[in-house]
Amino acid sequence: MFDFAKRIWREVRRLFDYTTLKTALGRELTLSQSMVEALESWGGMMDGKAPWCVDPVVSLRIESGICREFADAVLVEMESSILNNDRLDAAYQKGLLDLNENLQDGLGFGSFILRPLGADRTEFVTADKFVPVRFDDSGKPVDVAFLTVKRVGEYDYYTKMERHYFTNGNLTIENKCYHSLDRNHLGTPCSLDAVDEWADINQGPVTYPGMDRMDFGYYRNPLKNRIDGSFCGVSIFDAAADLIRKADIQAARLDWEYESGERAVHVDERALKRGSRGTRMAQLNKRLYRGLNIEDGKDKELLREYSPAMRDASYIAGLEKYYRNIEFTVGLAYGDLSDVQEVSKTATEVRVSKTRKYNRVTAIQENLKECLEDYAAALAFYNSMYHSGYEFACKFNDSILTDEDSERQQDRQDVSMGVMSAVEYRMKW
Repeated sequence: MFDFAKRIWREVRRLFDYTTLKTALGRELTLSQSMVEALESWGGMMDGKAPWCVDPVVSLRIESGICREFADAVLVEMESSILNNDRLDAAYQKGLLDLNENLQDGLGFGSFILRPLGADRTEFVTADKFVPVRFDDSGKPVDVAFLTVKRVGEYDYYTKMERHYFTNGNLTIENKCYHSLDRNHLGTPCSLDAVDEWADINQGPVTYPGMDRMDFGYYRNPLKNRIDGSFCGVSIFDAAADLIRKADIQAARLDWEYESGERAVHVDERALKRGSRGTRMAQLNKRLYRGLNIEDGKDKELLREYSPAMRDASYIAGLEKYYRNIEFTVGLAYGDLSDVQEVSKTATEVRVSKTRKYNRVTAIQENLKECLEDYAAALAFYNSMYHSGYEFACKFNDSILTDEDSERQQDRQDVSMGVMSAVEYRMKW
């Protein structure tokens, strides 16, 4: 009975240390210790388990909101296909069915790989699930290792290390298998036949002459890596991490204000004592009435109301300020995270805000387009159509700066001025 798990990189790191992987791969790794720690941090933040999320602080899931907003803006009007080859285009469209949700993860982890698993199957691999060994001068990975761990029985652990790299300018794929009785060690080399599911895999190395690019598409966020200076991708929300921490803490303060400010009536214990007919005031709301010994009070009253003034407006204003700072830092427009009614901006400021988001989204789209083009080439390679003369097409519409109603109104004015014909207007709308 197999216990299959495609373990994320931070789990792999717990299994195998840097020296072990370097020895197995035969060279230094581009992925540094500081990047490994950053990936762990980003993953924890997206899972709502940031280091500061300790009771009573609960994550607002701002990180997921940032990734979702960017992914939606990038893909909402994307049109991409493979022309002149229906079979290849069908496989291409099938592979992009889950692009939005996987792009969200890629934005959060800084990068991802989109690779075919044969002719018509596709796998999204975020940065926490592969090991970049080397990048070229343009920032594309030219040596990558994918690790898969299987447990057979109670004590046998098998690790498949699938490595893709170039040999004399041509793609080379090599598979190695390791066996260990201890999950904390990579173990010793063994045959792929030791695992039934891997028995038919060619160990290699196998070189494919004429295949002058990697057999996958690679996307990286358009952000400078200031963690270790490498070409490894940086999370889209990394620069706003401290602001996100402050927002989560501010939300906890707001929750406490509501909780501590709940109306209450302090009731002397005499009013709650049992009598011959049962407990007095038994039908009163237990959340509202709290039993206290207030017999020594000045007026010796049995009831005393507790209803403090709420200060939630100040806490909400502070939280909205953090939201707007986060939007500015990551490149979103005002109102994407913050309450749009709380954003008092002039028309010029709104335009500048949308331009900021437009520039960031456009940069993401350019990198994604390059990734999809390489993915299309990889599909063609696995379908033996690399030199078939297929044509890749990808187009994004720029609707961030101008909403649809405003654009339609502008076109109506163009028709009335005679610079656009009625036929052109009808074709467009």
